[in-house]
Amino acid sequence: MNRNLITYKNPKSPISESYRMLRTNLHYLNIDKENKAIVVTSSNPGEGKTTTMANLAITMSQVGQRVLLVECDLRKPRIHKSFRIANGKGLVNVIVEKVPVQDVIQKIDELPNLDIITSGPIPPDPTEILESQMMQELIAKFREAYDVILFDAPPVCSVTDAAVLTSLVDGVILVVASAETNIESAKLAKKLLNKVNGNILGVVLSKADTSKTGGYYYHYYEYGEEATTKKRRRKKRA
Repeated sequence: MNRNLITYKNPKSPISESYRMLRTNLHYLNIDKENKAIVVTSSNPGEGKTTTMANLAITMSQVGQRVLLVECDLRKPRIHKSFRIANGKGLVNVIVEKVPVQDVIQKIDELPNLDIITSGPIPPDPTEILESQMMQELIAKFREAYDVILFDAPPVCSVTDAAVLTSLVDGVILVVASAETNIESAKLAKKLLNKVNGNILGVVLSKADTSKTGGYYYHYYEYGEEATTKKRRRKKRA
């Protein structure tokens, strides 16, 4: 597996602990509402969404959750590279060629609770794939078989794919790169996700210089009134 999968390569590292805390925050966010199908996206390319999603999936699988990773960045897929697995057949084959989904699910020997569906061949119109009736039916099937389904989507400011996918799931995580992401791009990403009534679960700040921060508090930001209350409590305890 790729060295970026720090939660597998070095599970005791501070970075791995940050991913575990992200997992915990998601678990306790809106306890009365099930956030089972989650899209992970970014505003622009290169902000670390795939790495974030892959490590989050690993930490979830390590505590016994049945996790499915689905590559929905059908323009520049990277999940297969992160896990160093084949990408001959995947999501595109299931939707276009009606290949049985069981035939494209890949398992990781070292992570028995984690399944992966790669993209397969790059299609001429990725958006058409994601907004198809078949895609909606697949998501419904995945809900029955897994505890958590994570979808790797393209950057939301670049193409409409992420917004289309967000409209079909329970929530979305937005990844932004510290000292790299333009504030206007982040605002536009939020606007585009809100436009499709996306439930923004939070923002993950990637590539942060931990020597300049006080820890994980600076790496994950939640949305909503409940999140504001939590932050006030943290400040009072400080």
